[in-house]
Amino acid sequence: MEPMLEQVRALWPWEALAVVLAIAYLLLAIRQHIGCWAAGIASTLIYLVLFCGAALYTEAVLQLFYIGVSVYGWRHWRRPAAAPLPVTRWPLRHHAGALAVVLALGLANGALLAAYTPAALPYADALVAWASVLATWMVARKLLENWLWWFAIDSASIWIYAQRGLWLTVLLFALYLVLIVRGWSSWRRDLVARPA
Repeated sequence: MEPMLEQVRALWPWEALAVVLAIAYLLLAIRQHIGCWAAGIASTLIYLVLFCGAALYTEAVLQLFYIGVSVYGWRHWRRPAAAPLPVTRWPLRHHAGALAVVLALGLANGALLAAYTPAALPYADALVAWASVLATWMVARKLLENWLWWFAIDSASIWIYAQRGLWLTVLLFALYLVLIVRGWSSWRRDLVARPA
């Protein structure tokens, strides 16, 4: 118990800042505000360091992807106010194909982590990371179903972060589950209200 308390004390200020910035990212994304990408980059940089320290190596590398996709998302969302990027949907077959790719990449990545690194939870880490790559790209493209993917990803992430003692991040992801429902509803209203 004492080592866990020491870890929490050492990580507290940085993890707390990352959590606040991550919440800002999600709230701004729900509102489809371009500022979400700046908050996301700042949070991501802090989590890059935290995940390296927690031996969640795929999650750490994923943070580099998040920085890149945040730049992409910012550029993609930066359209004139008269013609903002609309919310769209994917057909079910796209999701089935995406799930197959995530499973293949996640299992292969997990096997490599298990064989060549001291990674904690290599398969869970890798599967969540690859699903997150897809879901983040879906946010940048304003695909409605990103919220469903994030609900599944964040549910699994709660368990992963609890195993590594990242308790503020566990709370963050529990809050995410509530905000994801709000995001789904908000983006769905925009989709339904959009003229054909």
